[in-house]
Amino acid sequence: MGQRFTELSAKHIQFIAEQRIFFVGTATADSRVNISPKGMDSLKVLGNNRVAWLNVTGSSNETSAHVQQAPRMTIMFCAFDGQPLILRLYGTAKVVHKNDPEWANLVSLFKPLPGARQIFDVTLDLVQTSCGMSVPYFTYVGDRELLNDWATKKGEEGLKRYWEEKNQMSIDGIPTNILAKNG
Repeated sequence: MGQRFTELSAKHIQFIAEQRIFFVGTATADSRVNISPKGMDSLKVLGNNRVAWLNVTGSSNETSAHVQQAPRMTIMFCAFDGQPLILRLYGTAKVVHKNDPEWANLVSLFKPLPGARQIFDVTLDLVQTSCGMSVPYFTYVGDRELLNDWATKKGEEGLKRYWEEKNQMSIDGIPTNILAKNG
């Protein structure tokens, strides 16, 4: 059933490329566990032991707060069609904000997304597969454009105000440093 690997194989990378959704899990030692669904073609495989995903503005910023205190991250993919499979990537993540030196190089790997606020650069130390036989079938209909439309309408200044109001602290009061890094 389940297997463990030290790095991504070509088969794993192909599976990741075919998925329309993935889930990110983070927590500090004493915070709530945060699990977020992601999409928008926002994840790139950078090597057999490295992935990055472009994070866009949302209602909170839990992942950033958690990673800055406890850099562990789990990313999970599920097959919702075809052969059943669950693929988990375990690793150490680093938050890259817009004013960080790595930003320009990393953001160039992604299609532009309105509201982009940070990139998570993840070094993998374990890749795990499991059967996925209980995951139901779902059919992909299309991407939702609501978040892109919202961010475009807000504009850069509106997004910064939103970050100030909604994205500076996690629900457990952990700072995200989004404004300190984006001045």
